[in-house]
Amino acid sequence: MIVGARSDIKDQAALSQEQITALDRELAAMIGDTGTKVPGLGVIVFRNGREAYSCFLGASRISGKDGSPNQPFTRDSRFRAASVSKQFTVFTLMQLSEQGRIDLDADGSKYLGFTLRNPHYPDIPITARMLASHTSSIRDGRVYSIPPQMSVTEFFDPAGQFYEGGAHFAPQEEKPGEYFTYSNLNYGLLGTIIEAVTGERFDLCQKRHILQQLSIGGDYVPGNFSSQKFQKLGTVYQKKDASGKWDENGPWYGKADDYQGNQPQADTIILQNPYAEEVQDTYSLEGYRPGSNATMLSPAGGLRISTEELSHALLMLIHDGIYNGQRVLSPASVKEMLARQWTYSETHKNGNNYGGSLLSYGLGLYQIDGNSRARFCRDKKLDFVGHTGEAFGLLSSCFFRPGTGDGFVYILNGTALEIDEDKRSLGKFSSNYIWEENLTDAICRICFTE
Repeated sequence: MIVGARSDIKDQAALSQEQITALDRELAAMIGDTGTKVPGLGVIVFRNGREAYSCFLGASRISGKDGSPNQPFTRDSRFRAASVSKQFTVFTLMQLSEQGRIDLDADGSKYLGFTLRNPHYPDIPITARMLASHTSSIRDGRVYSIPPQMSVTEFFDPAGQFYEGGAHFAPQEEKPGEYFTYSNLNYGLLGTIIEAVTGERFDLCQKRHILQQLSIGGDYVPGNFSSQKFQKLGTVYQKKDASGKWDENGPWYGKADDYQGNQPQADTIILQNPYAEEVQDTYSLEGYRPGSNATMLSPAGGLRISTEELSHALLMLIHDGIYNGQRVLSPASVKEMLARQWTYSETHKNGNNYGGSLLSYGLGLYQIDGNSRARFCRDKKLDFVGHTGEAFGLLSSCFFRPGTGDGFVYILNGTALEIDEDKRSLGKFSSNYIWEENLTDAICRICFTE
């Protein structure tokens, strides 16, 4: 059994000791080696706009063959946080929109430098708003992150190496601007647009602007961390071996950022393709031309960030665009991100709602209705806005209740069961995964009132 030390609780005043003890107990029960247990977790809860609870348990890195001890999961342990990264891409998009440098509703082709069209709809421009809201008709295919020396045109040109027989375009019945399908490639294109407008490589642009403004020392390129920061980089685990066989009683295998203490060279990147794990070689970023292909930096999910740092983004959203007394986004930008750009219609079947877990989407954020199949709490009707993440065994989340100052962030760094394929991974009262359901129900039930 993997057991870690409980970390600090900051500002306990908002919760009673009874509530703290109850939540401690339920979170501790999630740590372990098999079934629905996880190797490590970090949770921070906010009430009325201030931190009310935090808990960090288990391991951020599990002992290797050298017999070194597990590295504990702490407040500042960073992980490849998966799709919660998308909101940071949109934060930058909105800042550029505020500056008049990007028009969310203009033809995205003018920024990309080539004509981007679904061949079934050659007369409908694909806009940044469509990309950010997943209504663009662009699809992931198997591969959505390609080497830096290639252009994103490789996805869309029939002669391109990653055209995949047109798999990156939706079929004719799924019209751009109307039909929703979640696609990571949308955000690779947004990152490329950001590069084209700023002239900066996506990761460098993020670090110099939005991440700095939010006091986040994260990165998209592990080799570019300082040696001290690299030591805090955790690993994401699964019980799946190199051949793809799952054995929950077997060892944990590192699936993302398993460097065994050896930092990669600076300005090198490993491609991240969860649907095609064989397409994950390491490439140098030397000579990369910004605006040609940000997909290799994974604007959709590649930010390495800690639970603490993720909470800074939550606080900025809770406070209507202000973090630490400084305005990061305008109230109008926050409102635009929170607004329902797309809503599922049972009548028109206007999108893939993923079993009821995605019923509406804004710009880099989506809405959870407390009485829907996507709900976080079994018995309370609580509405939230935010984003989840899931990749390579990691599960993350950053959500708040608009108008209340209540919210939470969490990171779980491994799953012993094969998600979706093993029925134990499925939630019991919602369309969410059992790990998400157990954690969010405990937080909502114990910490929040209707």
